[in-house]
Amino acid sequence: MIQEKTIARTLRIVAASTLALGALGLTGCSMLNQFMPSSAPSRDAATGEVTEKQDNADVFAIRVGDCVDTNSAGSQISSLPVVPCAESHSDEAFFAYKVADGDFPGEDAINTEAMDKCLPEFEAFVGSSYEESALDFWPMTPTSGSWSQGDREVVCFVYDTAGDTVGSLKGSGR
Repeated sequence: MIQEKTIARTLRIVAASTLALGALGLTGCSMLNQFMPSSAPSRDAATGEVTEKQDNADVFAIRVGDCVDTNSAGSQISSLPVVPCAESHSDEAFFAYKVADGDFPGEDAINTEAMDKCLPEFEAFVGSSYEESALDFWPMTPTSGSWSQGDREVVCFVYDTAGDTVGSLKGSGR
């Protein structure tokens, strides 16, 4: 089971890296960005929770606990569709941290570090160990292009391998 998850996780990292590189090539020349600039999602003032769907939330505005719908994200990595967790969504941010400053360490090094840091936080967020869980996770990491612009944030997302969910996965024990 662990080996299957490791293989699936590796494939997702490769796919996410490929998606990120492809999106990086489109940055600045995408006509869609001119018409749909990304911005921060609407939040409840008291709880900080997202209050309404936003198709193009800036990835730098995503917080732990935010739910996103990567099923309709397309190839645009600078923004993601954010929805209230009470609505159907594909992923939920469960942990975020900053990579140490310095020269860009390379995508493999960042992905390895991200997996090492996200894994222990998975159990703390979900309420069951990764090995026993039906859920999986993936990290959104800086690319060499975003690194040169000061991006150091890694955001870890949890998702249900069976499909979209409604409600938060925090404390679900699944």
